[in-house]
Amino acid sequence: MTLNNSMLITPLPPAQLAGKRFEHGSNLDGKIPPYRVSSQWKSTLYVEDHAKALWTIVRKGRPGQKYNVGGRNERTNLEVVKTICSILDGIFPDRAPHEKLITFVDDRPGHDMRYAIDAGKLEAELEWRAEHNFDTGIAATVQWYLENDWWWKPLLQKYNGQRLGVIK
Repeated sequence: MTLNNSMLITPLPPAQLAGKRFEHGSNLDGKIPPYRVSSQWKSTLYVEDHAKALWTIVRKGRPGQKYNVGGRNERTNLEVVKTICSILDGIFPDRAPHEKLITFVDDRPGHDMRYAIDAGKLEAELEWRAEHNFDTGIAATVQWYLENDWWWKPLLQKYNGQRLGVIK
C-alpha cells in the first residue's frame, strides 16, 4: 500500500484540468484562479518519480507494509501558481508578466491547509529518492501541457472551468 502527496502530473485528471491554464498562460477567461487563502501547503512529486517509487515498492517492498511516497518539495498553492507564471514568462515573454492574471477565488469548504508526506521509510528501507525537485518537475509539467494540447483541449467541451465543490 502507498500513500502519496500532490503530484505534478502529466496528464492531470479532468477534474483538475490545469492544462487549460497553460494555453497562453491562463484559462479560458484569461485568469489564473488560485484559492483566495492560497496558504495551503502542498508536498509535490513529479509523476515519473511516483511511478518509479511504485516500481521500487513492487520490487523491494515488504508485503503488508505501507510506504509514503513524497518528494520533499513543499510549497504553498500561491508559490506553485507564481512558479508557473514565471515559467510562462520565460516561454511567452510578450505576454509577461503572467502574475497579472492571478484572480483569487473562494476556497472550497473543508479544504485542508497542509498536504505533506514523510517518505523517510521509503527512502531508508528501499533506498528510493525522487529524481526531480520542484523546479524541474513543474517545468516538465508545464512543457508537457504546452506540447500536448491534443489531450486536454477535447476535455474543455465537457468542462468549462467552473469551480467545483463550492457551496453556494
